[in-house]
Amino acid sequence: MRQAKSSPETAAFAVLGAISLGHLLNDLLQSLIPAIYPVLKTSFGLSFSQIGIITLVFYVAASVFQPLVGLYADKRTQPYALPTAMVFSMCGILLLALAPNNAAVLTAALLVGLGSSVFHPEASRVARAASGGRHGLAQSVFQVGGTFGSALGPLAAAYLVVPRGQESVAWFGLVAFVAMILLSRVGSWHGKQAARRATHAETGPRRRVGLALSILLLLIFSKYFYLAGIGSFFTFYLIDRFHLTVTDAQLHLFAFSAASAAGTFFGGPLGDRFGRKYVIWASILGVLPFSLALPYADLVWTGVLSVIIGATISAAFSAIVVYGQELMPGRVGAVSGLFFGFAFGMAGMGAAVLGTLADLTSIGFVYKVCAFLPALGLFTAFLPDLGAERRRVLADA
Repeated sequence: MRQAKSSPETAAFAVLGAISLGHLLNDLLQSLIPAIYPVLKTSFGLSFSQIGIITLVFYVAASVFQPLVGLYADKRTQPYALPTAMVFSMCGILLLALAPNNAAVLTAALLVGLGSSVFHPEASRVARAASGGRHGLAQSVFQVGGTFGSALGPLAAAYLVVPRGQESVAWFGLVAFVAMILLSRVGSWHGKQAARRATHAETGPRRRVGLALSILLLLIFSKYFYLAGIGSFFTFYLIDRFHLTVTDAQLHLFAFSAASAAGTFFGGPLGDRFGRKYVIWASILGVLPFSLALPYADLVWTGVLSVIIGATISAAFSAIVVYGQELMPGRVGAVSGLFFGFAFGMAGMGAAVLGTLADLTSIGFVYKVCAFLPALGLFTAFLPDLGAERRRVLADA
């Protein structure tokens, strides 16, 4: 009997699964920071503004370096960048568990943010390399790991950290260690395949590329500024308006995050099937009626609307990343780093701005203001339809 051999497609699929799992573990660690805000608020007497600043420090650290890491990776692959990212995150998590004051919490957020800044651009390049040509599907599989990891953060906080206190965060250092081992093997595969995957594809006309990138960044701003209001303040909103316990509020946040994971997964394949532009349009502008209704809903409808919003708006990012990679095919790492970094930066800025606004007004007012952000999805109409252009080129050839 002949022994079955592993095909390149099978090996690439295994790598795609591994990088998605690595993304899950990475984002689980980073999601612990906002998930334990109620614990930190009580321990250190923090205001909403101070909570927003913690989020800002994390997201600035996670955003500033990502385009630089991606640009460098396009020129020279670093096989062990991924496990190195986990070293930063593990140090940040351990410091967070032992932090005696707000300054130490800020330092911990900085370290976890640096880990994310190294992880995301290189991991996105690995996902595309392992895609087998199904770039949207691969990006969705990669991103759904991160979204599901973010969903697990509130659940872990509700059942592990809140009952046991801040020090219990140290147990998640084991998660970082497992991720280091996993990503070492992925990095080794990536390094061996780098020369074969080298590409010299040209970008389109500079003016068109600049306009498209500007629109995509505007759409990322609308998506992540809105999500900052959910991720950082949704538990406080539920506690303030509906008088829920911290644990019950965390479960609502988990439901939102789980719905976001589902939306993230379907966004890429739908983009492969129907075109990235139309998925982006439906995802961001399509959430507008629900975001406008959310601040006026009762508890039951708040839960329903938050799930719809999470599933709908999360479909956009996979399509945006792949659209950008197709727009600039020779700059996959730089585009990935730019988009991931800008997304983190907007989320951090949103947390800081909305935290200050919440202190000056109320959490409810913040949600009424944020409800209009998805209207910026109208600008999707000005994006070139790359799929239609490719079909015309094939028809002419």
